Amino acid sequence: MKNYDCIVIGGGHAGVEACVASARMGCKTLLVTMFFDTVGAMSCNPAIGGVGKGQLVKEVDALGGVMGLAADFAGIQFRQLNSSKGPAVRSSRCQADRKLYKEYIQRTIRAQENLDVLEGHATEFLVKAGRIYGIKVNDDTEIHAKSVTVTAGTFLDGRMHRGKEITPGGRIGEPNSVKLADSFRALGFEVLHFKTGTPPRLDGRTIDYSHMVIQHSDEQIVPFSFRTASIHKDKPQVPCYITHTNEQTHEIIQANMHLSPMYSGQIQATGVRYCPSIEDKLKKFSDKKSHHVFLEPEGLDTDLIYPNGVSTGLPAEVQEEFIHTIQGLENVKIVQYGYSIEHGVIPPTELKPNLETKKVVGLFLAGQINGTTGYEEAAVQGMIAGINAGLHAKEQEPFILGRDEAYVGVLIDDLVTKGTEEPYRMFTSRVEYRLLVREDNADYRLSKYGYKFGILPEAYFRKVEVKYEKINQEVERLRQTKMYPKGEFDGALEKFGSAGLRQPASLSDVLKRPEMNYEKLMKCCGSAVDMSNEIVEQIEYEIKYEGFIIRQKKEIEKFRHIENIKIPAELNYDEVASLSHEIKQKLKQFKPMTLGQANRISGVTPAAISILMIYLKKLSNQRKNKI
Repeated sequence: MKNYDCIVIGGGHAGVEACVASARMGCKTLLVTMFFDTVGAMSCNPAIGGVGKGQLVKEVDALGGVMGLAADFAGIQFRQLNSSKGPAVRSSRCQADRKLYKEYIQRTIRAQENLDVLEGHATEFLVKAGRIYGIKVNDDTEIHAKSVTVTAGTFLDGRMHRGKEITPGGRIGEPNSVKLADSFRALGFEVLHFKTGTPPRLDGRTIDYSHMVIQHSDEQIVPFSFRTASIHKDKPQVPCYITHTNEQTHEIIQANMHLSPMYSGQIQATGVRYCPSIEDKLKKFSDKKSHHVFLEPEGLDTDLIYPNGVSTGLPAEVQEEFIHTIQGLENVKIVQYGYSIEHGVIPPTELKPNLETKKVVGLFLAGQINGTTGYEEAAVQGMIAGINAGLHAKEQEPFILGRDEAYVGVLIDDLVTKGTEEPYRMFTSRVEYRLLVREDNADYRLSKYGYKFGILPEAYFRKVEVKYEKINQEVERLRQTKMYPKGEFDGALEKFGSAGLRQPASLSDVLKRPEMNYEKLMKCCGSAVDMSNEIVEQIEYEIKYEGFIIRQKKEIEKFRHIENIKIPAELNYDEVASLSHEIKQKLKQFKPMTLGQANRISGVTPAAISILMIYLKKLSNQRKNKI
């Protein structure tokens, strides 16, 4: 028997961030994984980031996590998505070399102080009086700890489907975790099932790229990690290619739809709406004659290609038939066939906002077990769970981020207050304060917490402070500096196609003009730009979007008062007069910790929130009078 502060079960993206976070906080941590060789593996597509997901990676990085650094090390194509739109919706994405990514993660785990690794199966939770005190592993050995974080990915009750063929497991060639699912049930947790899937893998040497659209890396590469100074220009960058399915492809799939596990009734689990299988696409978008297929390279020293867009659970022979109808893939060799996978999910409404379960003190959950999909959603949950597991071990207050502070604040709040009936994927549209919580300012928003908890080095945090001091000073200078009509400044403005001044104006007012940017403004003033592009972009954003930013800050202040009103855990909702039976049942089920959380529970009306607010104020006054 051994004793730890924190145990983390599972070595995927969530598990990696969780164990590194708690170890860096000074907690003696154990990572339990079936095989160390698979730690940090990219089970599905060889890419990090994407719309709404790039922001999550930046937040992991700002807190001191690993994913952004690993992506920069292993990236073989970098792109800024929505680059023509405003900074609020821009997202980073990169293709990654699977082998290099995994190597970076494993090297980080090996080198991390306070972190041990055990190859084995976690089979049972050790719980006494509603508190977890450890786990049993496959040989019935007990390992004790103050907290346990489960990041089981697709392995909890995992089953893989290809046609009628069903294989127990969490990934090709790897077993599932049935006993752990049984241990959850024994503790009174409901284990639901969600479905995801993966496409076949192709031999790139047998693909004809000549008629496909080529997609190159951006010329100016923006790193994922704030700690990466730059991506070297001599670093190999490889293209992706775009092809399409066609009517012949669709005819073959439609004719064999009865063999798809999702439509034969073999899988009852809910699939991913925003990353559907090719069978789902044909069912839900039957009017479309073709669908995009993105051919993504899996690495620099492999010929494997990942055909993003044709995830499937159809039998191997049907995959052979329909893949060969796609332009450029007529003679392709399939190296590994695609498959669907269903896996266990604990309803996320069972969680507190710090990702600790309501039923068992000290038990934390992160990643796909909470009903999410995607590497990035898993990693950021792992980060928050790891921090909170460490804080729990130290008997310190939990760490909870608000919706106005981070994308992960929105993600977790959505899960714990609303639950999810399908695999949850992050989008920019889910974030109501996205003007304030952007990719480019994640370091400003979150590095103070990473430093406070001991995850982020002090030297880096001081750099962040200096950076934002420069930004704030320059924004203030532009607001305070006045320019006057009929001078040299007017003539310079006209050279850049901007009208001269009619009345005195601050430099910040001039910068707000659509045709102006910071570089042009400095030339008009006869000054050189001596700041990085990263700093200049934030200065421009703060000034050009000033009105919108002020409006969003006012909205946040308007709702902040109810966010901070705590609801006692022992509150008896039956005693709250005027609440409907239905609303009482919802509040009992979700057990919100604040009035703000209660406000976001589906079906809880504004009138009910007012009633609760009055009742809580009355309770507070009664307690004060007793004192």
